[in-house]
Amino acid sequence: MRYNFPTLRASFSIIRISLACLLIPLGSPAVATAAGESRLGPLAERPNWKSLDGFQKTITRDDFVALLDQVYAPGGAWMNVIRVESDRALVMMSSDTAFWELRFAPSREQAQPVRRFWRGRAELGGSTADEPLQGIKIAIDPGHIGGEWAKIEERWFQIGNSMPVTEGDMTLYVANLLRERLEKLGATVSLTRSKPKLVTSMRPRQLHSEALLSLMDKNQEITPVSLQREADRLFYRVAEIRRRSRLVNSSLKPDLVLCLHFNAEAWGNEAHPTLSEKNHLHFLVTGAFSAEELSYEDQRLNMLQKLLSRAYPEELAVTERLARAMASATGLPPYEYIGGNTIKVGKSPYIWARNLLANRLFHSPVVYLEPYVMNNREVFARIQAGDYEGLRKVGGKMQPSIYREYVDSVVQGLVDYYSSN
Repeated sequence: MRYNFPTLRASFSIIRISLACLLIPLGSPAVATAAGESRLGPLAERPNWKSLDGFQKTITRDDFVALLDQVYAPGGAWMNVIRVESDRALVMMSSDTAFWELRFAPSREQAQPVRRFWRGRAELGGSTADEPLQGIKIAIDPGHIGGEWAKIEERWFQIGNSMPVTEGDMTLYVANLLRERLEKLGATVSLTRSKPKLVTSMRPRQLHSEALLSLMDKNQEITPVSLQREADRLFYRVAEIRRRSRLVNSSLKPDLVLCLHFNAEAWGNEAHPTLSEKNHLHFLVTGAFSAEELSYEDQRLNMLQKLLSRAYPEELAVTERLARAMASATGLPPYEYIGGNTIKVGKSPYIWARNLLANRLFHSPVVYLEPYVMNNREVFARIQAGDYEGLRKVGGKMQPSIYREYVDSVVQGLVDYYSSN
């Protein structure tokens, strides 16, 4: 089986490419994948399979297959690109003739230790009653960007003359409150961004050639409008997240990453957005790669990095504590995915496995939080009320600041988890 970048499928495609290329400004960097090479996601670096060599003989065959089937690639999604034998697995690299070999441990007792920069709860120690998070390195990723970029990343809405709701600014505000609280409890905390500013140096005008290739890969119509929209998407959703992942994996090297978000329901007309009665809560851990997603070589490597580092048990365990604490504090029901590539994992109704760029690129265990529906009537009122200490009457009842409720419940969940070591 060969996964070629679909640029030469038919003469019509060639004509379409030639016409579309006229839309690309001169000097734009091109990242086209040559015919015969493997399929790569937008802005992905060439996969370095040798980076996985340190995981040789660290996992048994049974544990490897169980993690594939139950978490990372359920429903046999992995079978087109991974061949499992009695003592090894062969993973397709750039083509169906190039494979990376993973040698299995004969048994769990004989497995080699897993080498990684992050530490799980069992490897941490030295905490005290006053500093239950002592020694833990936590990176906080305030989701999205906010500020002047809030509209282009489609994380902005306004009802009448109300204060605009901008998710990137809200997650950053929560992150700064959370950082202060966690540091007082002994944790070493870093943020992937400390301002409503970009981490990436790229801009949409530099990504037109990549946008063209992305649209062709998805078999989508290529027009000046669609090309610009795709360049914008690659800028705020791909280039920015990839840059943050390099910061986390190469510099910060935390034991845990908290990806902070707020959720939303469809609000209809951008000029006249509507409020919803729906409000819910859920969490995401890395998993549920589809066969289509695993046809990309970079995603195959990303999945195996997470699987072989044993991120899943730690992700699930800490997320279950956070889910319990946040569900208790907010009283929100669990969100239910209908369709799409997601599966429920663990015992909590609030936790799902899903393949997102952020959670698969961060090498550390990742908790991806999605509380509150921003355009829910009550949540909207709480956002308009801003931050405050104590309780106020908002939406007809006494409530804490939505930001402090968010922070308090995350802190409670982390303390519960790491104190039970």
